[in-house]
Amino acid sequence: MIEFDNLNPTKPYNIFLKYYKAAIENNQKDIQAVSISSFNKNLNEVDSRFVNLKYIINNEWIFFSNYNSPKAKSFISHDQISAVFYWSSINTQIRIKAIVKKTTDSFSDNYFRNRDDRKNALAISSDQSQIIGSYDEVLENYERIFDDKKNLKRRPVFWGGYSFTPYYFEFWKGHNSRLNKREAFNLDNNKWASSLIQP
Repeated sequence: MIEFDNLNPTKPYNIFLKYYKAAIENNQKDIQAVSISSFNKNLNEVDSRFVNLKYIINNEWIFFSNYNSPKAKSFISHDQISAVFYWSSINTQIRIKAIVKKTTDSFSDNYFRNRDDRKNALAISSDQSQIIGSYDEVLENYERIFDDKKNLKRRPVFWGGYSFTPYYFEFWKGHNSRLNKREAFNLDNNKWASSLIQP
């Protein structure tokens, strides 16, 4: 689930919320899963991965990650990303282009303090995406950190939130004859310009 707070009142946000509610009503699984694509200038490489979107606060879309991860290095190299939701229950795809940045330390601290201890133990124990000798080492690192209860609410400096702010939306509504409906919104001088796109 995604938590909404003071949602931006403009049209693309209202359309997103409409589709979100429809997908919830149709029992969409993993509705918070969003594919984030980034570009690393240093490697000249594009990469994609799914993350769990936790919040939409006004116009900021927030997820959390390891700040030493490959995606974090890409965000430093190039702060523009694309994001894609696909909700099969209503045959709807939502594409977003956005600028990404870190959330404040206080926001990340507060979120971490209120998370489940097991999730925090994993965040602390994992050197995300780095090579390790065996899966047993992953389990041992996790159990060692989880047993140290007094530190499970203390956010490590290498973990925290990311916020992305969209400047482009595309809402794709699938049709069984492939006459798909596509409506796009582009932010221009702080106003959303809308257009219909051919299937």
